[in-house]
Amino acid sequence: MKDLFDDAFARTMPLAERMRPDDFSGFVGHEKVVGKGMPLREAVESDQLQSLILWGPPGSGKTTLAHIIAEKSKAFFHPFSAAVSGIPELRNIIREAEDRLKHHGTRTILFVDEIHRFNRTQQDAFLPHVERGTVVLIGATTENPSFALVRPLLSRSLVLVLDPLSLEDVEKIIRNALADKERGLGQKKVSLSKEGMQKLVHFSDGDARIALNALEFTVKHAMSRGKKNAVMLSGALVEEALQKKTLRYDKKGEEHYNLISAFIKSMRDSDPHAALYWMTRMLEGGEDPRFIARRMVIFASEDIGNAQPTAIAVAVAVADAVAFIGMPEAAINLAQGVTYLALAKKDNASYTGLMEAWRDTKEKGALPVPKHLRNATTNLMKELGHGKGYAYAHDFKDAKVDQEHLPKELKGKKYYRPKK
Repeated sequence: MKDLFDDAFARTMPLAERMRPDDFSGFVGHEKVVGKGMPLREAVESDQLQSLILWGPPGSGKTTLAHIIAEKSKAFFHPFSAAVSGIPELRNIIREAEDRLKHHGTRTILFVDEIHRFNRTQQDAFLPHVERGTVVLIGATTENPSFALVRPLLSRSLVLVLDPLSLEDVEKIIRNALADKERGLGQKKVSLSKEGMQKLVHFSDGDARIALNALEFTVKHAMSRGKKNAVMLSGALVEEALQKKTLRYDKKGEEHYNLISAFIKSMRDSDPHAALYWMTRMLEGGEDPRFIARRMVIFASEDIGNAQPTAIAVAVAVADAVAFIGMPEAAINLAQGVTYLALAKKDNASYTGLMEAWRDTKEKGALPVPKHLRNATTNLMKELGHGKGYAYAHDFKDAKVDQEHLPKELKGKKYYRPKK
């Protein structure tokens, strides 16, 4: 490793790339996924890996984990980016993998970064090769695999979720970079004040790449001001370098919950002015606009419901627009949705009905379905009385029929009570 970082080219690499670990011992976070004794780690260390989908936000360690697997495996590792490559290149890779397996008995690990960028037809191209074992597929995605990937591919792969790194994990990564004299900043004698560390950690938003790039940029900024030796990065210096007040909003702390609570309660109380204010507070603090949009979709059903059924359609449309447009313009879509939801009629009957029905389900257990509501698909079922006495609604005026649909233990129970 030392020779690599003596190379002039390597020294120009970003700090985030230089500090990428090549062993599990240097991989920070995700103990539940790759900790000692975990199935994935054992499979990698015993060279018994199966196809994987790594799902997590940017900077959570997907690519790093793939590189560690490459270092540990006896298989040939071939990186492949869906953002810049296509099916023709994939065909060449598969041909090479087939030859490698046939003539040398060597498997190929195909790492596909941003696999969600392939459409469904393109994703189908992986299936036969994964099925036959020509390649072991490791796909990395920031999108929900349930929506972004085809079901046959999911059924042939193990999906592992990498959560955003914790504040403690990010701090550990920063400290490792400060101490590492070979790949990091150890030779520059850089230190961080407690406030400076807090600002860098919160600025990273759980993204190790952002944290290390921000650290490196701040160090260069300090040195450009004549601080050559024993650089101390104060909170003010970090803030000056990043040109952002990074502690205005803690996305995982009390202020996060305070602001989202104020936002929702303002919409519930039909106050579009306050709702807009709290929304901009969250966005300015670095909140993910998709989180705000998701809460709006929930709000549309929980607090508005059937009082204004179009609310859920508007909220979902806003969420789609936010995902498609991105910031800063997505704030316009959010503002339209927020004001619409705040001014909509309110009725939480669907939500309260759901909670009551759920409570009875949990408390009373699996109550039997009344026999007249059961399907009699066999003669035995008919003999047992399944379907007997069922009144077909369309045989009655206005398709309304007076018959019990709940278990006898819940007879007459009313869950949905809309407001007039």
